[in-house]
Amino acid sequence: MTKSMPSRILPAEWAPQSGVILTWPHAQSDWAANLEAVEQVYLELAQAICSRELLLVVCNDFDHQQHVQQRLNAASIAPSRIQFARQASNDSWARDHGPITILENGQPYLLDFQFNGWGGKYPHDLDNRITAGLHAAGLFGATPLETLELVLEGGSIDSDGEGTLLTTRACLGHPDRNPQHSITEIEQQLKEILGIEHVLWLEHGRLAGDDTDSHIDMLARFCDLQTIAHSACTDPSDEHFVELSAMQHELAAMRRPDGQAYHLVALPIPRAIYNKQGERLPASYANFLIINDAVLVPQYGDAVDALALDRLTACFPEREVMGINCRAVIEQFGSLHCLTMQLPEGLLNQT
Repeated sequence: MTKSMPSRILPAEWAPQSGVILTWPHAQSDWAANLEAVEQVYLELAQAICSRELLLVVCNDFDHQQHVQQRLNAASIAPSRIQFARQASNDSWARDHGPITILENGQPYLLDFQFNGWGGKYPHDLDNRITAGLHAAGLFGATPLETLELVLEGGSIDSDGEGTLLTTRACLGHPDRNPQHSITEIEQQLKEILGIEHVLWLEHGRLAGDDTDSHIDMLARFCDLQTIAHSACTDPSDEHFVELSAMQHELAAMRRPDGQAYHLVALPIPRAIYNKQGERLPASYANFLIINDAVLVPQYGDAVDALALDRLTACFPEREVMGINCRAVIEQFGSLHCLTMQLPEGLLNQT
C-alpha cells in the first residue's frame, strides 16, 4: 500500500533549518506582570539561535519593534541575523500559532492550521492571523501557503521525518478542537495533509498545569529514528507517578516501522514548582528545541537540571546541548519549545 501523498513529508526537527520564529512578549499580553524576567529568557534564546541560524522576531507594533531592537542590540546580537515582522498578537506561543512546514517534492510548503486558543481557553483571534500575515508580508518569499480548516497546534505533534508521528489522544481528540471529526478522521487528515504513514497515539501522560490537554512536546519527543526521550516520574508519592509510568509502558510497547522497539530515555521531571496562586507549573525537560548544531534544553533551578542535560547530550552527540533558564516562562504554563517554531531550510534568506 502506498502513501496517500508520497510527495509530502513533515521534516523532523533535527533537519537543517533556515531559522526560528519568536513572537516577542509585550505588555498587552498575559506576560505584563513578569515581562522583564520573560524578556531575559527571550534574549538568551535569541543569542543561542542567532549564533547558528536566522531569527524571525514577530513584534506587536512599530513601538514594540523598536523596543525589541534595542534589547537585541544591547545583547550584542548581530542585526544581520534577525528579521522583524509586525503582527499583532494575543500571546507568545509561536509553536502553536506559527506555520507548520512540510516538504512537497522537496520544497518547503507552509500549512496554516486553525488555532483556537487550545480549545477556546484563551483569546486567540490575533494569534490565528499571524501565519497568514507573515506570508502576506513576504517573509517567506514565494513559498506557497495552504490554509486549512482543521484545528491543530504545533506542540501537539512530533515527527521523525520518515513518516511516523507521535501525538496524544487527549489533545487531538479533545471535543473543543475538532468536534465534527472522529479520531479516525483526524488521523486520516494528518496522513493526507502531512504525508504521514504511521501515527503513534499515547493514551496516557499529563503534567499538572499543562493547559494544552497534554501536548506531546511536554511529554515525549523523537531524538532520532530509534530514540524517544520522555518525561518520567520516579516518586510514587508524586501526582504524576501513575500517569507518566503508564505512558512509559505505552512507549515501551510502541514499534518502529521496522518492528523494533524504541530506545527510551527518561527525563525525570523536577520537584514540584508552584506559582503564587499555589498552582503547580508544568516543568518539563522534554520541551527542548533542536536547532542547527545545538539542542536548547529548559532549566528550572532544580537538582535534576544537570541530569536532563547529560541524558540529552547522550541523545545528540553531534550537537551542543545548552541549558536555557525557563523558570519565568512556566509561570504561563509553557516552556522553551512552546515559545518557538523552527523553519526548515529554504524559508528564510540571509539579507
